[in-house]
Amino acid sequence: MSGTVVSINVSPDGGVPKHPVDRAMVEEVGIAGDYNWFRSNKKAGDLDRAVSIFAVENILALQSEGHPIEIGSTGENLTVEGIPWTTLKAGMRLQAGDALLELSEPCAPCSKIGKSFVGKRFARIDHDEEEGWSRWVARVVEPGLVETGDWIRIVDA
Repeated sequence: MSGTVVSINVSPDGGVPKHPVDRAMVEEVGIAGDYNWFRSNKKAGDLDRAVSIFAVENILALQSEGHPIEIGSTGENLTVEGIPWTTLKAGMRLQAGDALLELSEPCAPCSKIGKSFVGKRFARIDHDEEEGWSRWVARVVEPGLVETGDWIRIVDA
């Protein structure tokens, strides 16, 4: 199953929104050019959260509900299209450009992304409350270059 990398998003100083770039190196600790709290705080397990991924289909559906969400406004590094989002599970591997990622867990939302939701109801994309709507975090199995428009595909389910 494959899709497309719609946007690569970074924020050199951290926070949201993240802004699009045409290409970036996916490194073991995250996307080059993106401030990653986990990269700067070397604690056990941080590499499991190196890259955040979200589906553009979810963003569009949330916009149709009236939420002011935009690509990058919830802090995702990769915005993708065409991946069957509701079938994702921890341990699945995704090839994005030259990089190989392994899904770690659904990414719990926090208040920092509240502006993307009506009434700041960021729990709208909480996996425990709304399964199939969350962003995902992943570890980097193989670093590599990713460019907007690259294929992203499930390579190991």
